[in-house]
Amino acid sequence: MKIGDLAKTAGRGVETVRYYEREGLPSAPARSEGNYRLYSEAHVERLTFIRNCRALDMTHEEIRAQLHFKDCGGQDCGDVNTLLDEHIEHVARRIAELQELEAQLQALRASCGQRRSIDECGILRGLGEPTTTPENAGTHHAAHLRSTHAKRG
Repeated sequence: MKIGDLAKTAGRGVETVRYYEREGLPSAPARSEGNYRLYSEAHVERLTFIRNCRALDMTHEEIRAQLHFKDCGGQDCGDVNTLLDEHIEHVARRIAELQELEAQLQALRASCGQRRSIDECGILRGLGEPTTTPENAGTHHAAHLRSTHAKRG
């Protein structure tokens, strides 16, 4: 099958398949005489595996490790368990950070409980203050979370 068929069968876009290929996640496909990539059912299975890992917010590094474990076979799954345990810890830390961020946003929202002139808006004043105090550090944490998530890509 060609890349469009693979993408459709695996529930992904062609650009996503190409991106994963550039990242080295699926195995290289065979080529036709016309130099078209030819994908097999094994590619569909691998792309489905990658898609499921991404749905669990695993990084490409974590996916590569899981694929390596899957491809090697013959071992016990202790390393797989360890990798997933580490990912669970990461998710728990992110949840805690997001809960802290939510509390900070709620506090910021509470600083302006009624309609006022823009000059008197507690939210805008809070956002303009230095981010070193806990009650207005939300913007710092939001940037941190965005950068953390972007690095995990």
